[in-house]
Amino acid sequence: MSKILYCIAQFTPKKGKHEALFSALKDLEPDTLREEGCLRYRVTKHIHNSFAEGESMPIVFHEAWATIEDFERHCQRDEIVAFFERECLSDDGLVERYNVTTYKDE
Repeated sequence: MSKILYCIAQFTPKKGKHEALFSALKDLEPDTLREEGCLRYRVTKHIHNSFAEGESMPIVFHEAWATIEDFERHCQRDEIVAFFERECLSDDGLVERYNVTTYKDE
């Protein structure tokens, strides 16, 4: 039985802030990839493709964590908390809208 937790974190930047937000999210990758239990942590940009015409926010993190506890520890790291406070919750932040969801494969 798998204990892997998958997370999809989606972000819509404020107008004119797409590259700044992508860069800020990219900056979170190196330290996160060194965290205990981090199996995958990659920020991606939405592209149009005729074989995948669903809706998506423009910037999406694809994450996999060995356990729920590893994911929850990650979410409580100072760097992650500061990002959400500064960019998602502050009126001056780069993020217009965000959505973070978790999944299991069992």
